[in-house]
Amino acid sequence: MAIGVWISLIGYFVLMIAIGVYAMRTSTSSSEDYMLGGRSLSPKVAALSAGASDMSGWLLLGLPGALFASGLGSAWIGIGLLVGAFLNWTLVAPRLREQTVHYGNAITIPSFLANRFPTRATALRTVSAVVIVIFFAVYTASGLVAGGKLFESAFAGIFNFGGLSDYGAGVIITLGVVLVYTVVGGFLAVSMTDFVQGCIMMLALIIMPAVVLFGEGGGGFSQASQTLNEVDPNLLTWTEGLTLIGWLSAVTWGLGYFGQPHIIVRFMAIRELKDVPTARNIGMGWMLISLIGAVSLGIFGRAYAVRNGMNIEDPETIFIILADLLFHPLVTGFLFAALLAAVMSTVSSQLLVSSSSLTEDFYRLFLRKEASEKECVMIGRVCVVLVGLVAAIIASEPDSQVLALVSNAWAGFGAAFGPLIILSLMWPRTNGAGAIAGMVVGAATVMIWISLGWNGSFMGGPGVYEIIPGFIAAFVAIIVVSSVTKDAGEYQAITE
Repeated sequence: MAIGVWISLIGYFVLMIAIGVYAMRTSTSSSEDYMLGGRSLSPKVAALSAGASDMSGWLLLGLPGALFASGLGSAWIGIGLLVGAFLNWTLVAPRLREQTVHYGNAITIPSFLANRFPTRATALRTVSAVVIVIFFAVYTASGLVAGGKLFESAFAGIFNFGGLSDYGAGVIITLGVVLVYTVVGGFLAVSMTDFVQGCIMMLALIIMPAVVLFGEGGGGFSQASQTLNEVDPNLLTWTEGLTLIGWLSAVTWGLGYFGQPHIIVRFMAIRELKDVPTARNIGMGWMLISLIGAVSLGIFGRAYAVRNGMNIEDPETIFIILADLLFHPLVTGFLFAALLAAVMSTVSSQLLVSSSSLTEDFYRLFLRKEASEKECVMIGRVCVVLVGLVAAIIASEPDSQVLALVSNAWAGFGAAFGPLIILSLMWPRTNGAGAIAGMVVGAATVMIWISLGWNGSFMGGPGVYEIIPGFIAAFVAIIVVSSVTKDAGEYQAITE
């Protein structure tokens, strides 16, 4: 591997750690500082932090891989996500920023739900924290798998010693760097690194498709289209061979946005309520450019591979292969850093949210109610490490598919929290009993659906993405249970 690649990667690692050290000096004195950045995020940092923590390794590996393998039909996932993100910024962001302050200055999603529904506070905090930790362990593992695939594809043979594989080294190095700046700097470090990482990711998704199309061996739009038509005309169609169930399973990815704790916590941390529209516009612009780049990379990367006789065994590695093939080592290192940025931005956010729930909703709730702010920050750091280690164990299987792991965790959060967040913010009759019912029913439906294999094949036909039954079941459960039960005082704020 050329020295230029290592220079770029080492420079990137140093920058991330330096940001973590800076954040430690400015925002780790209390739980609110460590877990929510003191609610001080500017619109641009909040926007790119939400986007980068959302668009994990699947943006540069999973989504391009799906487009590479099956064509434009897979782009409906991106369209569904774009619509879902816009609705999330419009409907959830301003209300959540306002109500988390109004209801007891909550700094985690479980604590907000407990304050919103005080008669069921303990049960809500416990159930929601369990859901967060379980699904984030899987979700974090997907990011570590992406890091492992980068090292396995790009640095073949370098780390094969002492029983360590290139894949295993990638998982360890990715997790190690993330742990350093997350443990040291907390939420502010995660958000600031997300901003930098978001910029790097967007630049990579502009540069890569442009070079693939118009660089040497690309041939431009016309040649790429001709090549794809010769391979399979359906690759360039949006609907050919796509069933209604397949289309719904793709676009309903957007439903997951309403229930992703690592994304919506950014709404809670925005500096002021009036900053939300500005953050939304910045975030949606970033997301549109990035998704177009990812779709273009997948579809035109397929054309490039065919025209140049390349045999791509794993479509999810197309970004890595082209980055190594087409660019100067310094640029290749920058592109690899972009992939690591996509991975690390999400992993760090998920580790911190999981840590926050374990600290605030288990340790402080059941073990040490009188714990000091300094003690809670220390426990939060320990929990970051513990969740990271569990995720690394889950990610130890090299054959894991990034998109599959992400889709399962995304559906779990979307069904467990999405309907509840929407209704708790927008339907005053929602009560604690309904909230618990919605979370349990949503999460259970997703897990049962996956275990029965109905996301792969349903009633002899194509599979149905588990977020659809999970989201619907949770929504119905909340409305029905809230309508037939009463919890005194549920409709009043606990603080004025």
